[in-house]
Amino acid sequence: MSRLNELLRQVANKDPQLAKDLRRETDALADRRAFGLNFERHTPEAVELPGRPVRKNDKVRILPERGLTPKRENERLFKVARTYTEDSTSWADIAAVDDPEDRRSVAVAELVVVAEFRDPIYPGLVSTGKVERGGEKPFHTVINAENYHALQALLFTHRGQVDCIYIDPPYNTGAKDWIYNDRYVEGDDHYKHSKWLAFIERRLLLASKLLRPTGVIIVAIGDEEHHRLRLLLDQVFGEENFLADVAWQGRVKNDRRFTGGGVDYMLMFARSQSALIEADIRWHEPTPGVAELLEVARRSFAEASSQGLNGSAAAAAATKELRAWARTKKGQLPGGLLAYQSVDEDGRVFQPGPLDSPNPRPNLVFDVLHPVTGKPVPTPTKGWRVSREVMDEMAANGRIAWGNDHTTSIRRKLLLSDDATRVPSPTFIAERDTATKHLRDMLGGSRFPNPKPVEVLMRWFGIVGGNDAVILDFFGGSGSTAEAVFRLNQQDGGERRAILVTNNEVAASVATRLRKQGARPGDKKWEDLGVFEQVTKPRVTAVTSGQRPDGSPYSEGLKQNVEFFTLTYESAIRVSSNREFQKIAPLLWLRAGSKGRRVDDISTGWDVAEAYGVIANLDLSEQFIKAIEAQDGLTHAFIITDEDRLFEAMVRQLPEHVEPVCLYSSYMRNFEIEARRAGR
Repeated sequence: MSRLNELLRQVANKDPQLAKDLRRETDALADRRAFGLNFERHTPEAVELPGRPVRKNDKVRILPERGLTPKRENERLFKVARTYTEDSTSWADIAAVDDPEDRRSVAVAELVVVAEFRDPIYPGLVSTGKVERGGEKPFHTVINAENYHALQALLFTHRGQVDCIYIDPPYNTGAKDWIYNDRYVEGDDHYKHSKWLAFIERRLLLASKLLRPTGVIIVAIGDEEHHRLRLLLDQVFGEENFLADVAWQGRVKNDRRFTGGGVDYMLMFARSQSALIEADIRWHEPTPGVAELLEVARRSFAEASSQGLNGSAAAAAATKELRAWARTKKGQLPGGLLAYQSVDEDGRVFQPGPLDSPNPRPNLVFDVLHPVTGKPVPTPTKGWRVSREVMDEMAANGRIAWGNDHTTSIRRKLLLSDDATRVPSPTFIAERDTATKHLRDMLGGSRFPNPKPVEVLMRWFGIVGGNDAVILDFFGGSGSTAEAVFRLNQQDGGERRAILVTNNEVAASVATRLRKQGARPGDKKWEDLGVFEQVTKPRVTAVTSGQRPDGSPYSEGLKQNVEFFTLTYESAIRVSSNREFQKIAPLLWLRAGSKGRRVDDISTGWDVAEAYGVIANLDLSEQFIKAIEAQDGLTHAFIITDEDRLFEAMVRQLPEHVEPVCLYSSYMRNFEIEARRAGR
């Protein structure tokens, strides 16, 4: 390595950028694992930002001529030396990153800004619409953005605050189902697995920092990358935090040679399994069929009682009816559930259980008197399995099934409750076609391939997170995650918050057609056909508003609040000088819980909303502090100053429960630190 380091120093004297790039590559090779999953982590990744203004020092690419397919030349990076206007046309002087001697003057309209993932970005959010039907409930958030940069933005707003991450990333089937460096990855690409792993790992590393200590990540995947993804998740989250490999069977294909296939998986990892155990968190789900069984018993008991039958006779009639119903349900409901086939005098459903001890217990041999005859019931030869105190308590609470008189043995009543639960099974069957039909009906046509069934997501979100969980999906796609969270809230009255991120990517076939027509990314014609505009936003709107994109009624809608945003890329100088507050304002609102009014204007020097306050003019601190103290439930105070002394003085005046945030240093530092980590 010493000889290599010396050579790199020599290169640095002539070409510092080349030396820096070579150092990054050699460091990546030196960091390869002796065991475990190895792949080309140093494969570069970048994203084009159509519509972003071209500024000095930006990295750019030269766009292909309209109507032509991009070539390798269009993938080269250039750095902008200056911009200027001449004859009413905006121009840029640029130099190639890989060959600084290659200098050109190019019309700005023929350039697109590029962000490499080792470059710091300073994001903002611009609202593109909202649906408000949830009253004072928190808002759900849907962001149109490249998800790597959106995750960086969320590290400023939600670091360590997410309860559940669910993602359904590209399966890498080879069918041009995902884009790397603004190109669809072909099935014959020799590096498609390395590219996919590098693509996923960069995002997982950021996502892991968003989870609470008790947070859980669920990653949907198919056969193509399942085994590699498991190894990658082991490395990112730790093998000790593996929770489950859930398999679900969809529609079996009859044209397969060997098996019907159709199996998808969900790999589940904890941020810290020890934290889950310490918090005594156990996963349970409602036992299927409980509500239906209880309804049959209640209806039968009520009918028998209305006919004048007394408690025991009504119980016998209801038991007979319940057992007849249970015979028709064999094989359809859990076997353990169908053991509850008895109804007692109070109309409660129970399963008889033993009260005699399986082992000799001479210390628990005592008389139990029948409540009607007052005489002892048969005492087990080995004794009872509970003490006299417990037996008396069970009798008082109606938890013993007595015979007609003292000559009959007694049993324990195992009551079936309305909220009976079971440990979730790691395998299940769920038809996929229903999800496709559901989406097609909602949007009035086929717009997205293979959406995930909402019912499947509702089930797992209900199991994994509480009713106030923050649930993130940064491969938002068709919006199934958002709909699942909305419907789960509607079902149980919860206040879960969904955060959805998706880009506005168009399908490969659509991109080819649009390019032939002379369109480019960034053109309205192109952007209108992207997944965010075509699928995600109209679906989420339809679910909440109850109206399809064409205005026709779809449903009654759901009482939820949701706002749509597009992520922007701002100038560091403009942000730090407080000239882009309106773009940063949604990030502050999100950090404070995305509820209540948003502070979008601080031209008066300060403002305090329901959940947070912002102050730019510290001469008005007395008024600001009084407003903060008067607002119940306020959690954050954002203080705009570049002087540590003034910030500390403000912090000392704030109530202890209020989190102080210094703008814009904390904001800038968040993205600069993450960029340095990505560039290693």
